[in-house]
Amino acid sequence: MGIKLYYTSVTASRTVKSQQGEVRRLLDSKSIQYELIDISAGSELRDDMRSKSGNPAAVPPQLFNEDQYCGDYEMFSEAVEADTVEQFLKLA
Repeated sequence: MGIKLYYTSVTASRTVKSQQGEVRRLLDSKSIQYELIDISAGSELRDDMRSKSGNPAAVPPQLFNEDQYCGDYEMFSEAVEADTVEQFLKLA
């Protein structure tokens, strides 16, 4: 599968939880299939997400097309507002 959404099922942050939910709802509403990768399942997944994004402090949600970094919530949100989600996700 192409699109990967790194998220966490364990967070005390309401902001992270709400951002993750919003990304999922928007992807679902556009019928874009994606794979969920839960970084709380192991620190190696979190480290992998941070390494691939090039940001040692990256927090979910983070979006990738295969191993190509697309961006974080803020960048995704800007793409939604500009109606360029497919380009943002490197689908077009």
